[in-house]
Amino acid sequence: MSPFRITAWLISILGLVLVLTLHLLTALLAGLLVYQLVRSLTPLIQRRLTSERSHLIAVVLLSAVIIGALTGIILGLVAFFHGGPDRMLVIQTKLMEVIDQARTQVPTMLQGYLPDDIAGTRQMVTEWIESHNGELTLAGKEAIQVFIHILIGMVLGAMVALNAEHPMPILQPLSSELLGRVQLLADAFRRVVFAQIKISLLNTTLTAIFLLVILRLAGVHLPLTKTMIIVTFLAGLLPVIGNLISNSLIVLVALSVSLYVALGALLFLIVIHKLEYFLNARIVGSQINARSWELLLAMVLTEAAFGLPGLVAAPVYYAYIKSELYEMGWV
Repeated sequence: MSPFRITAWLISILGLVLVLTLHLLTALLAGLLVYQLVRSLTPLIQRRLTSERSHLIAVVLLSAVIIGALTGIILGLVAFFHGGPDRMLVIQTKLMEVIDQARTQVPTMLQGYLPDDIAGTRQMVTEWIESHNGELTLAGKEAIQVFIHILIGMVLGAMVALNAEHPMPILQPLSSELLGRVQLLADAFRRVVFAQIKISLLNTTLTAIFLLVILRLAGVHLPLTKTMIIVTFLAGLLPVIGNLISNSLIVLVALSVSLYVALGALLFLIVIHKLEYFLNARIVGSQINARSWELLLAMVLTEAAFGLPGLVAAPVYYAYIKSELYEMGWV
């Protein structure tokens, strides 16, 4: 094995560790996503245009679509939270309906902690914001930082995709090996993403059965059922945290109907997702030629070392390492 390959491999591993240590995982994932989208879109444009122009158009189109989507989401959130007093009144009224329903079912000793009216709710929220002002300010700064990381990652992903399709006539040995490592990492990311789509479809199917069949057989009709199913699929495309988002929404909507329905939904989701935890490892493992226990072990170790980001990155990292070992003939 050449010393350039070993050096490139060590640099890659060090870089992946630094990504988690320096909290740059969002930038890495955004860059890999853009890289794969550019590589996938380019052949469709190449049929009618020259190669060089097609790559440039692909990068421009993808950058415009992704940045436009992010801008749209941000503007949508701003418009939602600044939609005027009528919208806030509707939200507060719905919150009071949930609280009033919960008050009739929670133990007497807990009823005193619930607000009595909208004014009490507003006061409770205000006090919470004042007591957590520092954390909210920090969260806002971190959100801006994450957004900047995503933008930088997308630009870097587009640049690497262009360089991969149009390499320089002469690459130095180490540069060539490093580019090969990037391509292996991007391929590992692609396979994990396809697996995540399967996982999201499975999660959405089970959730739809619970909402449309099990609950309705029990005589319970939750509002916003179709919306929750759509959110479950879209959020399920995000590893780990996606389930937290969709589950929280389902439990919150169930709470507006009954506290016991909410508890039943929470119990069902816990049981299902404990089962899915092993199914996910099996699905992802089939895409990256890894056994379920291997991926579970990798997820446990990275979560223990780096927290939630390590858990999210584990499938991609492990798929990349497995690809490297396979290419070297070690596994």
